[in-house]
Amino acid sequence: QVRLVESGGGLVQAGGSLRLSCAASGSIFSINDMGWYRQAPGKQRELVADITRGGSTRYADSVKGRFTISRDNAKNTAYLQMNSLNPEDTAAYYCNALVLLTPRYEYAYWGQGTQVTVSS
Repeated sequence: QVRLVESGGGLVQAGGSLRLSCAASGSIFSINDMGWYRQAPGKQRELVADITRGGSTRYADSVKGRFTISRDNAKNTAYLQMNSLNPEDTAAYYCNALVLLTPRYEYAYWGQGTQVTVSS
């Protein structure tokens, strides 16, 4: 019943910027952690950034200082502002959300991904 939809990916040249959005919809009581992960071909999926409901953030070392995660709890939406992109950022980016369907039931959801390709 809950759906996460990512948007904002695309092709960009090195040094450019993109802003990803992750919108959660459905029967949602609230959302705890939200995060962005990425997976390049042949590589393990890795955490890029995550954010708690209260706004505490965490970043991978490779993106710290360049990416900023944020969220709008009223809209059940998370964002990832990506600046100073380089070809190593090329990957499929996935949104993850820890959703409280009721006050007593928590479930993790994944979006289907959005492709980010950075050309040199």
